[in-house]
Amino acid sequence: MMPTLIKPLRGLCPAPGRAQDVVAPPYDVLSSDEARIRAAGKPWSFLHISKPEIDLPADIDPYDPAVYAKAAENLQRMIAAGVLLRDTTPCYYAYRLTMRTERGTHEQTGLVAISSVAAYEAQRIKKHEFTRPDKEDDRVRQIEATNAQTGPVLLAYPSSAEADRLIAAMAQGDPAADVTLAEPTHTVRHQIWRCADPDHIEAITRCFDQMPALYIADGHHRSAAAARVAAARRIPGRERSSDYFLSVIFPHRQMQILDYNRVVKDLNGLTADEFLARLGEKFLVSPSCDAVRPACPGEFGLYLPKRWFRLNIDPKLFSKDPVAGLDVSLLSDHVLGPILGITDLRRDQRIDFVGGIRGLAELERRVDCGEMAAAFAMYPTRMDQLMAVADSGQVMPPKSTWFEPKLADGLVSHVLD
Repeated sequence: MMPTLIKPLRGLCPAPGRAQDVVAPPYDVLSSDEARIRAAGKPWSFLHISKPEIDLPADIDPYDPAVYAKAAENLQRMIAAGVLLRDTTPCYYAYRLTMRTERGTHEQTGLVAISSVAAYEAQRIKKHEFTRPDKEDDRVRQIEATNAQTGPVLLAYPSSAEADRLIAAMAQGDPAADVTLAEPTHTVRHQIWRCADPDHIEAITRCFDQMPALYIADGHHRSAAAARVAAARRIPGRERSSDYFLSVIFPHRQMQILDYNRVVKDLNGLTADEFLARLGEKFLVSPSCDAVRPACPGEFGLYLPKRWFRLNIDPKLFSKDPVAGLDVSLLSDHVLGPILGITDLRRDQRIDFVGGIRGLAELERRVDCGEMAAAFAMYPTRMDQLMAVADSGQVMPPKSTWFEPKLADGLVSHVLD
């Protein structure tokens, strides 16, 4: 019999009044140098656990065994100091993210839970990306060293009015944690409410058990690592805490995917005019006086030094295949590969990727300074496209999705008893 899809957990959380001291950006959005700067003068920052190399010599390999040992040491230090406290009973947690940018405000409210590794292995929790063994190994070592999952996997559930109602009912009154993190381009408010009511917990568990699937939005390496740890610790006939992984689950209609733009170092020996002529074979190419933010699928912005163009692909080139029909695939299949000779997005050093949170000005900057020859502004991948790819058992091209707002580390961790 398949275990329940999700369960409550005895979360390891900041003590009352300590969330501001603890909360930190996700481990994988900061370099080691950036993390050192962010954690300076903050002894209780969760970066000391998620990026523990910041407490070791600057030249240390971030995969050195001493790094993982330091993570475990720092976690125990924060528990011993009472900065982090373990809930005494299993709980679900409502998690609200409110992101403010110059373009407006976005809000989404989801559920912190632990999700079944068995469901992940049975593809009821669905993937859409390949993983890299070295990154999986890193997360396995982190989990084993700390005996905890400290970074949540971002999941989506097919929007359900009942699930939405149950989670909204949790997000009432004073939150257990309320922290705002400021970034150069935006702020994100993180609010957590704790729910220990057995009847409400049972209703949520039953509601999610009726769902056909959950979808990994971000955190493929974390979920793959959790599955490896679970397999190593599995005892037949006995459920263990390692059989579940830390998750934050949002309704898919509330989730926000920003554009994930492309910049290339050269035009593969073509002049700008020759490149535009080649594009004209498959695109309607229109000069633009303003920066081009694509308004619909099949539309792209192209930036050459001091010049913007709007590219609209020939409608006959659209595909009904879930992967081939993605805008990132259309660009690869009709521009990057055949014209620019860039076929391996994972390894080719001639291409780089810019998250949409940085804005179109970042594309202009990287081209105008001479670092890059051209930039492509993309229309964002949609959540229904991601789910269709996962449902088909396929994977998306690299750098297809940029989710915002990002979850924070340190608000809830899953201890492996």
